[in-house]
Amino acid sequence: MNVLLDVDEDTGVAVVALDRPERLNAIDLATAGELRDVWRGLRCDDRVRAVVLTGAGGRAFSTGIDRDAVVPQPGSPYMQDDPLLTVGPKANDLWKPVVAAVEGMACGGAFYLLGECEFVVAGADAVFFDPHTTYGMVSAYESVLLAQRMPYGEVARMMLMGTAERVSARRAHEVGLVSEVTEPGGALRAAVACAAVVAGYPPTGVQGTVRALWAAKDAARAWAFAQAPHLIALGNLPSERQQELFTGRPAQKPRIR
Repeated sequence: MNVLLDVDEDTGVAVVALDRPERLNAIDLATAGELRDVWRGLRCDDRVRAVVLTGAGGRAFSTGIDRDAVVPQPGSPYMQDDPLLTVGPKANDLWKPVVAAVEGMACGGAFYLLGECEFVVAGADAVFFDPHTTYGMVSAYESVLLAQRMPYGEVARMMLMGTAERVSARRAHEVGLVSEVTEPGGALRAAVACAAVVAGYPPTGVQGTVRALWAAKDAARAWAFAQAPHLIALGNLPSERQQELFTGRPAQKPRIR
């Protein structure tokens, strides 16, 4: 299993953990399927009233799609399969609140998950970045989700600077991506404490509030997502060229801000 689920029946909090630390919790097709199954299962588990999402190992929350994952694509230019579009709780119709606990790196496709959490708690050593542009790819869905959480200029800088910069937990807190910064290694404990408070409230009111918050931004997100496949098809370099850039770039130390 690449996704762990632990339910505390006393508090009503479930902890969902990506468990591929040797791959920095990158999401392959099997992991994507497990995440979908977990979210769908939690919809019907009345023991669970709030959820914490985290990554195992401490080095990374997730680095997004596993670069070794082979995603078969339809031959038509009008259809595009993105396995990460269905890995989040909202994409699976789960309206129980989800709090993210981030330690280490969160980058690229990790924002599909963070963008569908209610709020993010991060350890002080956490860093956020998006490598798409560095490797000749369009950051589309990730940009849309973060644009609903951060000021435009901050999202634009993160996405356009690629691997040259990493946003610290402190800076992420300043611009609204992160709601709380803990000591290194303390994000999960703090996120679980928040989730336990929320889980103690009547669940229908909590879930209705989650649904209302999502509805407030859903129309803009849906419209922007509709444009994403075309932008990706137009702007992405061929996959072999992306791989050349990924493997051939000289190592450089990113700036932390």
